[in-house]
Amino acid sequence: MNLAFIIDALVTVVGVTTPILLAATGELVVEKSGVINLGVEGMMLIGAITGFAITFNYGPDLGDWAPWVGVVCAALAAAISSQLFGFLVLTLGSNQVATGLALTIFGIGLSSLIGAGYVGMTVPEFATPFPDWLAGDPVWRVLFGYSPLVYFALIAVLVVGWFLNRTRAGLVLRAVGENDISAHSIGYSVLAIRYAAIAFGGAMAGVAGAYFSMVITPMWAEQMTAGRGWIALALVVFSGWRAGRLLVGAYFFGILMTLELYAKASGFSFLPSQFWAAMPYIMAVVVLAVISARGVAGSEAPACLGRPFMPSN
Repeated sequence: MNLAFIIDALVTVVGVTTPILLAATGELVVEKSGVINLGVEGMMLIGAITGFAITFNYGPDLGDWAPWVGVVCAALAAAISSQLFGFLVLTLGSNQVATGLALTIFGIGLSSLIGAGYVGMTVPEFATPFPDWLAGDPVWRVLFGYSPLVYFALIAVLVVGWFLNRTRAGLVLRAVGENDISAHSIGYSVLAIRYAAIAFGGAMAGVAGAYFSMVITPMWAEQMTAGRGWIALALVVFSGWRAGRLLVGAYFFGILMTLELYAKASGFSFLPSQFWAAMPYIMAVVVLAVISARGVAGSEAPACLGRPFMPSN
């Protein structure tokens, strides 16, 4: 094992971790407000096809700005889809779990329909913001050889952690998630705060989806997120609804997925390749089961998580 191999492995870990971290950061804010949105996978796919289609169709006209416009459009499209979920669960009072699952199914179907004409097509890579001599250096690329979305994901989770724990607005959002009736009684608009949190979560999921179609591949394929939205949901629980743990947990799952890639590439024959592909999801289930058995998740979850807001009660 030489230095080049270690650097390649680290670069791969960062690459596969980024979309999970982006989606989980958005879902953390949503769940801190007292809402659970299981539609992360669907919103990621909506963001993925939107970002890809915009970049593919308008890239020649937009030039170097095309990837940025694609990412912004991906975030907007996913945020709009999240507001459909918000309307159903907040205004109409529908079941959050069932509605989130419906949003995932909707996102899968819509992305497949829109993306039918883009299968196998490619877009220009989302280049690193650093000079080529630095980003392409065999050693320094481990710090400077990534897409801007990688740095955005790291900054976003730190900002969200600061926002939730150090600002008055973050305190209000957490209060809504812990006791929505009390927050409502002192004059805070519970529904408006939750709508805003859901929109932020949708936008982050859209950026995560755009990372798949514009950075990792960059091409379009149906259901290219491959269940990463479910890992992001598990990661929020695994982290105990804390931003610092979320960052560590994301890289834990990123390492697992990297092991899968390197195990299959190296030709390990004592276990089938399907086992390595399933390992991150198996670990997600195991971690959630252990946390639930110890009662950690129940003690740290927002008290109003998943409960409809009914001030009349």
